[in-house]
Amino acid sequence: MINITEKQDCCGCSACAQRCPKQCITMAEDGEGFLYPKVDTSNCIDCHLCEKVCPVINQDEPRTPQNVYAAKNPDETIRMNSSSGGIFTILAEQVIKSGGVVFGAYWDDEWDIKHGYAECIDDLAKFRSSKYLQSVIGDSYLKAEQFLKAGRKVMFTGTPCQIAGLKHFLRKDYDNLLAVEVICHSVPSPGVWQRYLTEKLHMLGWKKSDIRHISFRSKATGWKGYSFMIENKDGNVFSELGRKNAFMRGFLANLYTRPSCQMCPAKQLKSGSDITLGDFWGINSLMPEIDDDKGVSVVIVNTEKGREAMHIVDNLIPASWSDICFKNSAVVKSATASEKKGQFFLEDGHSFENKIHILCKSPFSFRHFVGSILRRLHKVK
Repeated sequence: MINITEKQDCCGCSACAQRCPKQCITMAEDGEGFLYPKVDTSNCIDCHLCEKVCPVINQDEPRTPQNVYAAKNPDETIRMNSSSGGIFTILAEQVIKSGGVVFGAYWDDEWDIKHGYAECIDDLAKFRSSKYLQSVIGDSYLKAEQFLKAGRKVMFTGTPCQIAGLKHFLRKDYDNLLAVEVICHSVPSPGVWQRYLTEKLHMLGWKKSDIRHISFRSKATGWKGYSFMIENKDGNVFSELGRKNAFMRGFLANLYTRPSCQMCPAKQLKSGSDITLGDFWGINSLMPEIDDDKGVSVVIVNTEKGREAMHIVDNLIPASWSDICFKNSAVVKSATASEKKGQFFLEDGHSFENKIHILCKSPFSFRHFVGSILRRLHKVK
């Protein structure tokens, strides 16, 4: 029987809940807004399947990739609406054209993130662009298994721990499964997100039902200098640079990161994914000729199946695995624990914005101060 005594020992993938033959495991939200398994011991038959499919208990070995590439989707509209270079869409469209299904994360009506699937190309848009929350997997593993057993091609995308959860849940390899993970810094709390969103909408005088679109990584201000953006149905837009947005600042400071992210069970390509996708940070210095600040993907090919899937992508540019590990270290390194996390979750009467301002206040840097003065003088000229 699964028994979580330390929060860091559960990544929230829900593989245990979906595999339980007696359905005696539910996923319950804790005080930080994360889901953890809750077992009805009166119905448990001690089959231990929940433990056998747990990706934290049963961690795989680190891998090195077969190939690493830089790549861009030639459709600029899709690329601009994607977080990096839009390679997910090329792969997903091919799967759907072959009669398959694609799983990914999407916004629901309450502006929470859930996992679901698409069977037509038009529905892929809801999966595009980064969503910095832990999605609720629900019964997506079960549905993916049903499609696989029916012989349909399945492309399942998710964070490394979600892919690891899927692979352990299935307990066998399927030739018709393409597992695609995204490079993940960490997953922030859905509960904290709802607190931020509620306060922000109150400040704007909007309701949830007014929202048309939310983007954590709008490229209106560039790929590298992305913005956080909320647009309502009247066409009004709230936007601010990602580095200034309160939710993004707290997320990147690991104030509300899931505890397991500090000891991620799936970093170093341990998830079992066929392909890893992410931002090719550092492309401006490594390959400046292809950097137009509209997004470039790093494509990490981990298996022969992944290599075959990438045959449909044109203009792949070989890259160095060591460069990727250095420029986007989240592919191999877990998030660092924040010593201020406890302060964030204290009920002290501060608004979300004020709390982030207090806890994420940057220390004075003479170098940055001089740099800002020089930039202002340059603008005056």
